[in-house]
Amino acid sequence: MTRHVVCLTFDFDVMTGFIARGMTTPTPISRGEFGLVGLSRILDLLNSHAIRSTFFVPGVVIDMFPDACERIIAAGHEIGHHGYTHMPPAGLSRGQEEDGLVKGNAAIARISGKPARGYRSPSWDLSPHTVDLLLAHGFQYESSMMGNDYTPYYARRGDEIRLEGPCVWGAPTTLIEMPISWTLDDYPHFEFVRTPSYVMQGLMSAHDVLQNWIDDFLYMRRVVDWGVLTYTMHPYVIGRGHRMLMLERLIVRLGELGAVFLTMEEAAGEFGRRAAV
Repeated sequence: MTRHVVCLTFDFDVMTGFIARGMTTPTPISRGEFGLVGLSRILDLLNSHAIRSTFFVPGVVIDMFPDACERIIAAGHEIGHHGYTHMPPAGLSRGQEEDGLVKGNAAIARISGKPARGYRSPSWDLSPHTVDLLLAHGFQYESSMMGNDYTPYYARRGDEIRLEGPCVWGAPTTLIEMPISWTLDDYPHFEFVRTPSYVMQGLMSAHDVLQNWIDDFLYMRRVVDWGVLTYTMHPYVIGRGHRMLMLERLIVRLGELGAVFLTMEEAAGEFGRRAAV
């Protein structure tokens, strides 16, 4: 059966990404705080199109803004795990990473009544321990890697990565990888970031990004009969006026092209059932 799934996902980081990078002066904090404004706009837009989405939320954001997170759940959206803080697990010890998983899931269960089924790493950088920890804590899927574009796959563990000589691949696990891409993330396209050591230009035309994002869906329709395309957005980024218009146009156009909008948990479950046949 031909079926082309779209997952609209939102990383509701607010200011935690800036804090994790040591950007704690008033302006970057206020920049993240705009995510609360963007969230309201996104929830209204999704509701108007009867779309259920997945929001990846750091546990500390739930602790800081429980009312906003409860609005996400009340609107019928999935809450995914995004660490407790926004510190990438690749820079943490195994114990620190596991502590963040436990604390984040406790926060999610407190407001939703159940732990998260899905995980997305802050900054999309996993540690050598991440897959093992996610399996040990009962996660169904993970969404931080880029080994495919339209087809989920089973995450490996135990890879041996070598500078000299071939890499040795580990064994696939039961953890479903829902692949992502920086090209389908709003942050590098739109955000201007200046630090003492680098400048990220951002500030791309929303019209051009929209065309790229539509073209990726069109290509998925061409090359696979069944596939999943995941878009990643941040409320403090996509929530700006002209970008909200872009998101609305994306939703309308994808609907015209036959997209089926699902949460990531729903899409991962559909992949798992197909893979088991």
